[in-house]
Amino acid sequence: MSSRPASAPDVLTRPDGSPIRALVVDDEPALGDLLSTVLRYEGWQVETALTGQAAIRAARAQAPDVVVLDVMLPDLTGLEVLRRIRAVHPEVPVLFLTAKDAVEDRIAGLTAGGDDYVTKPFSLEEVVARLRGLLRRAGATAAREGSVLVVGDLRLDEDSHEVFRGADAITLTATEFELLRFFMRNPRRVLSKAQILDRVWQYDFGGQANIVELYVSYLRRKVDAGRAPMIHTLRGAGYLLKAADGSGA
Repeated sequence: MSSRPASAPDVLTRPDGSPIRALVVDDEPALGDLLSTVLRYEGWQVETALTGQAAIRAARAQAPDVVVLDVMLPDLTGLEVLRRIRAVHPEVPVLFLTAKDAVEDRIAGLTAGGDDYVTKPFSLEEVVARLRGLLRRAGATAAREGSVLVVGDLRLDEDSHEVFRGADAITLTATEFELLRFFMRNPRRVLSKAQILDRVWQYDFGGQANIVELYVSYLRRKVDAGRAPMIHTLRGAGYLLKAADGSGA
C-alpha cells in the first residue's frame, strides 16, 4: 500500500478510480526495486520483470497502463519486447530506459513505437514526471479536478505557481517553489536531506546537504516570517511541514 494518502491532489488514478498499473522492466534488480518503490509511493500498482520474456508474460497478465522498459535486456532487446507487448496492448504508453545516449539510439526507440526516452543515469523525479505526462496524454487517468495543494492556511497552485499564506501572496524562486511543493505533497511526513536532494534538485550534490539547509532557510523567511511556523527541523532526521496550530489540518 502506498504511503501517500489517496486523497492527495496529485495522485493519478485510472478513470474508474483504481490505481494506475505500471510494469517496470530492467535487468538490474536494485534499479527495478528503486523505481518500483517510487511508483508505489505515487499510489500505483507495480509489477517488475528482469527479462524480456518475463515482461511479455507480465504485460499479458496485468494489462499495464504504462511500461518502463530498459532497452538492453539479457534475452530480448527492449525493441522486441515493445513489439510483442504492443501486439497485445497497442495503446499502452512506453518509456524507454537506456545507458545509450547516441541520437540514433533515441531515434530507433521512438521509431519502434516508444513514447519517450530517458538516458541513464536519470533522476527519479524526471521518470515520474515523464510517466505522469504519458498517462495524461494517453487518456489513461481520471480527470484532474484541481492543481491546488492546501496545508493549513498555506495554498500552492501547481499550474499557476501562485502561493498564498492566508490572504498574503508569497513570491518564490523556481527552486523554492519545487521545495515547497515537495513539502506540501508530504504534509506531516519527515523528509531527509537525501530525499529532498533527489526529488527537488534531481541529482546528487555529492554530500553537499548544506544546500538543503540553505533553501529551507530561504523558504522559512517567506512562509513562516511573522507567522506561526509550519516548517520544522527534526535533528538527525530531516524536515517536515505541518499546519500551524489553529490553522487546520
